[in-house]
Amino acid sequence: MGIVVRRMKEGDAEALEAVRRACPEAAQWEAEEGHGRTVFVAEADGEVAGFAVWQELPGGEAELLNLAVDPRQRRRGVGRALVEVMAGRRAWLEVRASNEGAIRFYESMGFERRGARRNYYRDPAEDAVVMMRE
Repeated sequence: MGIVVRRMKEGDAEALEAVRRACPEAAQWEAEEGHGRTVFVAEADGEVAGFAVWQELPGGEAELLNLAVDPRQRRRGVGRALVEVMAGRRAWLEVRASNEGAIRFYESMGFERRGARRNYYRDPAEDAVVMMRE
């Protein structure tokens, strides 16, 4: 399977919304560019398989704001390809404390736990684990 990662383009909104709806564990807000945010789309075999929303930070750092991969496309390298877009930068993210699969995934990509944010998430309320990769 070939994975192609590219910037979001006009016409992607409907496909990204379908991925977001299929991923209730992902942040549930619109994937839009602007305000320092960049949306990358992963295509697998010509279909949108996932997306990542990154925010550029001062000093060449980046923050992963949202990552969603269609459940039918998981464990095929889509999420890894979307995270690697920001390789070479110090990267930060928050993840639900209960999302052990995501935490293991990020750790496998070199992210380390750096702290927690109490009651960071809503619906349901939950703490976040703060992770960083050099």
